[in-house]
Amino acid sequence: MGRAALEVADIFRIHGPAWRQAQRGHLSLAQLKVMSAIEQCRSAALGGHVLRCEGCGTDQIAYNSCRNRHCPKCQASAARRWLQARNADLLPVEYFHVVFTLPAPIAEIAYCNKAVVYGLLFDIAAETLLTIGGDPKHLGARLGVTLVLHTWGSALTHHPHVHGIVPGGGLASDGEHWIACRRGFFLPVRVLSRLFRRRFLEALQQAHRDARLQFFGEHATLADAAAFARWLAPLRQCEWVVYAKRPFAGPEAVLAYLSRYTHRVAISNSRLVALDERGVTLRWKDYRDKGHVQGKTRHKTMTLDAGEFMRRFLLHVLPGGFHRIRHYGLLANCNRAACLALARQLLQVPLQDPQVPPPCDDPQDTVRPTFVCPHCGHAMTIVLTFTRGETIRAPPLQAPP
Repeated sequence: MGRAALEVADIFRIHGPAWRQAQRGHLSLAQLKVMSAIEQCRSAALGGHVLRCEGCGTDQIAYNSCRNRHCPKCQASAARRWLQARNADLLPVEYFHVVFTLPAPIAEIAYCNKAVVYGLLFDIAAETLLTIGGDPKHLGARLGVTLVLHTWGSALTHHPHVHGIVPGGGLASDGEHWIACRRGFFLPVRVLSRLFRRRFLEALQQAHRDARLQFFGEHATLADAAAFARWLAPLRQCEWVVYAKRPFAGPEAVLAYLSRYTHRVAISNSRLVALDERGVTLRWKDYRDKGHVQGKTRHKTMTLDAGEFMRRFLLHVLPGGFHRIRHYGLLANCNRAACLALARQLLQVPLQDPQVPPPCDDPQDTVRPTFVCPHCGHAMTIVLTFTRGETIRAPPLQAPP
């Protein structure tokens, strides 16, 4: 039998208790909850059930998931459910991928002001896209935007940015026709960058006036209005990174991309290489390395002390109730159904009766079992459930007929 793959949960279970004790008073309640959830995920601590195969009679113990949105093991099923809902929103047009990134100085103060700064990042990025898209000099259409927040770089550093998925066109202001982008071109990136910079700094300064920002340590002096204004001044002159990638190759590629990005956490278990006396070794991508030059590669490994790995991982815990996927414009929850129906009508897409299920080539698809035996492929049924804290030391006795 092969060695079990290393998981973030293993690092937390082995090194978490001592590190928590050393960090007493420096970890938020949300961070402590995330640590606890990941440590207990799919263990007897959360309870579970016993499955029995209807074919070979094999018994299998399955422990419950923590379902925490920061847990690397619990996002795959959540992503599948979300994608099934989003599949109905796709239109037969080009889709573009736009990224808005905050400069490093703002990222530094964002860590202590996550709800405010991340919220502004969402709203200003969406406002920028909708404003430039609606300008007759550029497109003159009402756009639909889906934004996904990522707060990490490949090395787990704090790097807040949003990925925008945008249909290549929108509804005319009169709602009578669909306005498409030029093929392969969305909106001018430089124009997006300039407006994003100006509007974000205006909103950030207003948040300071409203006393919605807090500062600690080396940034404590920024609580003063004059000091904050001086700190903002250089940010009005530097370049803000906004870029648009090539359009996706069809709606299927959009879904494939979203499946990788929407429910991603700071690091997946597949990127962990080893846990030993040196620390945690992980794979990462060096974006400053522009290619294979003199034997270099963008894909590298690094080793972090276990405490530093946990610190970096917990940098990316979001405030409670904060939504990291948001929809704007035509895709806003309040008017999505009506706007998409109108868009499909204008694009001459055949409408499907929502009461009639789509045709199914394989009748068995409608009755797939929830649990499948890994040995013989037959369905498995739940024969026993157990609650938190209870342990199963042996397979249960055969139930009487």
